[in-house]
Amino acid sequence: MMELEHVLPADIEKTSFRIIEKELHEMGREIPEDKKHVILRVIHTTADFEYLDTMAFSEEVLQKASDAIRRGAHIVTDTTMAMSGINKRKLASFGGQVHCYIADPDVAGQAKTAGTTRSAAAVDKAIREAEEAGVPLVFAVGNAPTALIALEEKIHQGYRPELVIAVPVGFVNVVPAKERIMATGVPYICNRGRKGGSNVAAAICNAILYNM
Repeated sequence: MMELEHVLPADIEKTSFRIIEKELHEMGREIPEDKKHVILRVIHTTADFEYLDTMAFSEEVLQKASDAIRRGAHIVTDTTMAMSGINKRKLASFGGQVHCYIADPDVAGQAKTAGTTRSAAAVDKAIREAEEAGVPLVFAVGNAPTALIALEEKIHQGYRPELVIAVPVGFVNVVPAKERIMATGVPYICNRGRKGGSNVAAAICNAILYNM
């Protein structure tokens, strides 16, 4: 029977990070220092070392993300799972909030009327409410490529989010939706390919928050 490691609950995350860096070093790999806090937390969340090679960052995006949060940016997620995983207390210390509109009755009604998905309709509502309130937005998309497609359309119409975290997981339109967001010129953090998820989206948000 394998021996168990005796690690205090408060030390589990720190120990996990240390194990990840040790194993990467044994592979002859290192995480870029300026992106370490993000990539390390994503690998910790997924136990998948492939993210070291597939994560993509636009120029100076982490500084831009921090600046936006300091200006009170709100985070919009495409799932309640991602929303629940983001550290709301830390975000609130900068004046921000986390929103997920996917279950709102008016979003469901708009989606039915427009013949689109609730994820796409939720993007419309998020932008509309934020513009009315004068609030900058960060979008964290871990599940719905249709949310990214709706965002791309809004961007081409002139809307500029502070950041798009584009990490939906799946097989249908996931890869092209990510690539299209990266081609818009807006700040992005993306995982190329099919992998991602709500847990990854939340981990990226928390990595940014914890590094501030």
